[in-house]
Amino acid sequence: MADVMQFDLVSPERMLVSTEAERVQVPGMEGDMTALPNHSPLMTTLRPGVVSVHAGGGVEDFVVTGGFAEISPAGTSILAEEALPKADVTREWLDAKMKEVEGEIEIAEGDAKIAAGMRLNDLKQVGAALGL
Repeated sequence: MADVMQFDLVSPERMLVSTEAERVQVPGMEGDMTALPNHSPLMTTLRPGVVSVHAGGGVEDFVVTGGFAEISPAGTSILAEEALPKADVTREWLDAKMKEVEGEIEIAEGDAKIAAGMRLNDLKQVGAALGL
């Protein structure tokens, strides 16, 4: 049996998944990363993207709009701003998220405007990756 770690994905509305996983791919702010059992401790903010959970020989994908990930030797926990199973993501949902960020861009200044622009670009990349 492969080494496993505890994985939890939580949004403000609910816990989406709590399982043992062989690895978890995370859209970190500085780039994509893979958390493995016995990983060195790390905390990172998340950018909009896809979290892929590899468990029991299968892969389950979730779309997150941002949040935080805590990785430790024992497991990985993600506290997402918003998260949905990939199968539940629609073009309408994605368009609504992009419209929210476009509104943020209009009122933001300086670094906040740059960050919002990057967030919009990340959402567009999520849509392209999902074929939406």
